[in-house]
Amino acid sequence: MSQVFTASAIPLSFDPTHESLHQHESKVPPQPPKNDNNHDKDVLSPVFNCMLAGGFGGMVGDTSMHSLDTVKTRQQGLIHHLKYKNMIPAYITIFKEEGFFRGLYGGYSPAILGSFPSTAAFFGTYEYSKRKLINDYKLNETFSYFIAGILGDFASSIFYVPSEVLKTRLQLQGRYNNPYTKGSGYNYKGLINAIVSISKVEGNQAFFFGYKETLFRDLPFSALQFAFYERFRQLAIIYNKGSSDLPVSMELATGAAAGGLAGTLTTPLDVIKTRIQTATTESSTIDTTKTKTTTKTKVPSKLPLASTFRALSSIYKNEGILGAFSGVGPRFIWTGVQSSIMLLLYQMSLKQLDSILDSNEKRTFAS
Repeated sequence: MSQVFTASAIPLSFDPTHESLHQHESKVPPQPPKNDNNHDKDVLSPVFNCMLAGGFGGMVGDTSMHSLDTVKTRQQGLIHHLKYKNMIPAYITIFKEEGFFRGLYGGYSPAILGSFPSTAAFFGTYEYSKRKLINDYKLNETFSYFIAGILGDFASSIFYVPSEVLKTRLQLQGRYNNPYTKGSGYNYKGLINAIVSISKVEGNQAFFFGYKETLFRDLPFSALQFAFYERFRQLAIIYNKGSSDLPVSMELATGAAAGGLAGTLTTPLDVIKTRIQTATTESSTIDTTKTKTTTKTKVPSKLPLASTFRALSSIYKNEGILGAFSGVGPRFIWTGVQSSIMLLLYQMSLKQLDSILDSNEKRTFAS
C-alpha cells in the first residue's frame, strides 16, 4: 500500500512526480491509482483500519493510566483535602483508604465505555483530514497536523465529554457512602445510578457540563500532541537511518514526549474543565480543621460558567499560579505514558490490519 494509506507519520515531504518517474524507470507494470496523489475517494478501508487501531490503543492507554488520572482529579476537585496535595502521597492514601478498584479505579466504567468510540472517531477524522490537507491542498505539514488534530478532537468530543462528566464525578466521589471524600457533593451507587440521578435532578444537559471548557482544553492538547508527535517521529525516522519501522523504544519515546509536553502546557485548561464538570448545584463546604469547633471554608468549585477566562481568573485569584497548575505532575505523567502506549499500540495494530488488508487484496487479485 502507498504511504498515504498508512497512519504512521509522513516522515518527509514527498514528490508524487518523482515517485511516478521511479516506477516508470524500474519498468514496474502500472498499478491501480493508489499513489500519494490519491484521487480514489472510495478506498475507505485504510481509514477504518486507523479507527480500529486507534480505538484499541486508546482503550489500553486509558486503562493503564486511569489510577493516576484519579489522583489528578482529586487534586483538582478536592483542593482543601491536603492529603491529595502531593502526587505520590495522594496515590498511596487513596490506595490504603479506598483500595485499588474502588478507589484508584473509581469512574473506570464510563471512562472505558467512552474511550473506544471517541478515540476511533479521533483517528479516523485526523488521518482523513491530514491526508486531505497535505496531499490535495498541499499545505504545510506541521500546520496540517495541527489542524487535523483539532478536527479529530472535535469529532470525538461528542463521545468523550459525557463520559468525562461521569468519570470525573465518580473519581471524585470514590465508592458509594465513601467517608474519605466528604465534601465532594456526590454519592452515586454506581454508573447507572449516576446517569439516572444526573438526568432526573440536573437534566440531560448536565452530561455536557464543561463542554466548552473541555474543547478549550482538548482541542489545543490534541493539536499540540500530534504536531509534536509527527515532528518527533520524523526526527526519530531520520535518526533510524530513514526507516519508518521504528523500534519500540523510539515509538514509546516519541509518544511520551509529545503527550507529556502537550499535557503540561494545557494543565490550566484541564483544571477549569474539572472544576466545572464536578461543580454541584449548591456550593459545597468542607471541614478544614479536625477540632470540635470546625471552621468551614467554601470550596470555589462553582466557577463562572459563562467565561473560561473568568474561571481561570477566579482560580488564579483564590489559589495563585499553582492553583492553575494543580495536578500538573500526574497530568504530565498520565498524558505522557498514556500517549506513548496508545500511539505504540496504534502503530503496531495498524501494521497488522494493513497486512491483513494487503493479503486480502492479493488473494482477490489472484482469483
